[in-house]
Amino acid sequence: PRRWMMLPEGHCLHPGHPDLRGHARFLNLDTGALVRARLLLLDDHCAIDSVDGLLLLLGDQYQRGTIRLIHPFTGDIAELPPLATLLPQLGTSLALHSCPVLYRIKYLASRVCASASFKAGVITVMLALDQVQCVAFATSQDQQWSLSSWNYPVTTAPPLAFQGKLYVLHTTDECGKNMNRFLQIGPPAQGEVGSGGMLQLQPPQLIATIPVSKLRKPGYLVECGSEILVLGYRGASMSRILICKLADLVLQRFIPIKSIGDNTLFVGERCMSVSSKVLSTVRDDNVVCIHPRQHYLAQYHLSSGTWSPAIDDCSL
Repeated sequence: PRRWMMLPEGHCLHPGHPDLRGHARFLNLDTGALVRARLLLLDDHCAIDSVDGLLLLLGDQYQRGTIRLIHPFTGDIAELPPLATLLPQLGTSLALHSCPVLYRIKYLASRVCASASFKAGVITVMLALDQVQCVAFATSQDQQWSLSSWNYPVTTAPPLAFQGKLYVLHTTDECGKNMNRFLQIGPPAQGEVGSGGMLQLQPPQLIATIPVSKLRKPGYLVECGSEILVLGYRGASMSRILICKLADLVLQRFIPIKSIGDNTLFVGERCMSVSSKVLSTVRDDNVVCIHPRQHYLAQYHLSSGTWSPAIDDCSL
């Protein structure tokens, strides 16, 4: 069910609130269609991420950390191992060590980017755990999560899940030159077995680089259509937003795009593209973000290169 977003409701309500009687509403980000679905699991689970429209749910967050992947419109559920199976593997993590034992599962799941791949009836899920900078992975046939033997780098923007893989953008200093590096993390293949006979993740693969002088941070990765778009700023003043395709950067071509059509990109802690057919109050070919210098919620019109407030004082 791609391109659907579960609405948070507002008015002191949230998905799973008793007054909603097990229902949640979903908005299609391309067409504006609105669907009301009955999801009784939300009574005692919370949604921690969405994987291609499937909801990743967390239950027993103070005990086992039950993980379930659910199709919101059919009710089909895939059971995954509990997050508690990760805690012994993370025993030396400084981030977890400072967190009270009772809250460690909730803390671990508080910032997650999940990807899923499907093959021969088996679902493989990867979790980029931002709190500990590691990737956990498991299949629907496993009894426990496995942890990557490496850490992915600290980033200013959240990882992006796309077509079963995870993508990370970070900045490094290479020989005195600041570079944006794009990393790809793929699911484990059957032949990738470690010393203990368990599947293991290969380290992140460097797929593209670009000097910071061409694309200034903070940089964001956004799925739009069938592409991953890379968003950053042009010039030291960061007064203009620049967007290019990751596929072009992989081919070592730096080609800023001039228009994103009738889409609006929302970037920040979460990044998404929304068709302007859905939002009558937002112009197309727009980026909505916090202004990099003046720190107000702004919209940037890509074709004209102009900034304006995204909301009025009444909405604020």
